[in-house]
Amino acid sequence: MVVAIEPMINEGTYKTRTLSDGWTVVTMDGKLSCQFEHTVAITANGPVVLTSL
Repeated sequence: MVVAIEPMINEGTYKTRTLSDGWTVVTMDGKLSCQFEHTVAITANGPVVLTSL
């Protein structure tokens, strides 16, 4: 099984809205925000963080 963990760090509110392009997400208050992702494979030998290889 492979999962993506995608935390979002916001300077202000957690509330978001999607722009008219249907893809871009911004915070409702317009403050700075960032998002990053790690992809983790769950194997018989334990988890493997694929994005750290």
